Amino acid sequence: MTLSDVLGVLEQLAPLSLAEPWDNVGLLVEPSRPHPIQTILLTNDLTMAVMEEAVDMSCDLIISYHPPLFRPFKRLVQKDWKQQLAIRALEAGIAVYSPHTSLDSVKGGINDWLIGGVGSGSVSVLHQAVSSAPVCHKLEFTVRNHEELNTVLAELKEREAGRTFKFNAARPDSDMYSVSMSCIDSELTGVVQILSKHLLACQSLNILPASKPPLPGCGQGRRSILDEPISVAAAVDRVKAHLGLSHVRLALGTQQTLESTVSTVAVCAGSGSSVLQGVKADLCITGEMSHHEVLDTVAAGTSVILCDHSNSERGFLSVLRERLAVHLPESVSIRLSQKDRDPLEVV
Repeated sequence: MTLSDVLGVLEQLAPLSLAEPWDNVGLLVEPSRPHPIQTILLTNDLTMAVMEEAVDMSCDLIISYHPPLFRPFKRLVQKDWKQQLAIRALEAGIAVYSPHTSLDSVKGGINDWLIGGVGSGSVSVLHQAVSSAPVCHKLEFTVRNHEELNTVLAELKEREAGRTFKFNAARPDSDMYSVSMSCIDSELTGVVQILSKHLLACQSLNILPASKPPLPGCGQGRRSILDEPISVAAAVDRVKAHLGLSHVRLALGTQQTLESTVSTVAVCAGSGSSVLQGVKADLCITGEMSHHEVLDTVAAGTSVILCDHSNSERGFLSVLRERLAVHLPESVSIRLSQKDRDPLEVV
């Protein structure tokens, strides 16, 4: 398969439009010489150890969950390890791609996988994603008669706005027409300028607030009402088993014990304090929180499980590998990095 083919599959699995505005996702390094994609390496973080692993296996594409290139560069030199990664990838002809928060947000993505490790339940999204389609405004106005209605519509069509709006014209008990129309955001100014030339239309114009439609099941963070409530201790055991960890960190909520009942769980993979802030749940699970964020959460009576940042994400790579295998031919080898690991360990 070509690189473009694989990128198309990745876009199907986790559309980049779902990524957070601050994120740096998608194709980050593209070699100048195109060649077939035969070996793909999956990693949570692209470190120098993982890069050398990729070079040794003659990898064609690295899919790194976290974007190794985030802040802009003014030069590519050997002093900075991330610049070294970019240079090494180009020298070896390896493309680098990062899905990051698009994979967090998508339905069936990392956060759904993470909350599924606690048990089945009724899952909802904490921060709803909305459609990336252009914002559509609804306008309501009145024209004096059928002649003016035709004039307004003709003027709109002259500037090609007619391609981007729909309208309804209702005639009440007088000669006047009440018009309701919609137009995309880029056309709004032009439409208003046209209507301003017609006194009654301008005076009666009402522009209703625009909003983008939600994308069901997509967005940052998840909250689950468990089908079968469990104890805090049982939740800890399930999280450790799901993530393949021998240890996690636990902060009990105020007046909570290991035997306290957990009926509602909220999760956010990685660093989830901003997403989980203020959420009503018996238990919050994330990779990391600051000391004071933990204090605020437990003071509200919510227990916290911290798994370390990448430990809350890495296990999903096996799921991603299976999904890619469904869409890619058997000739493409998809491997999990053996060098990728969380930089922190319990000693």
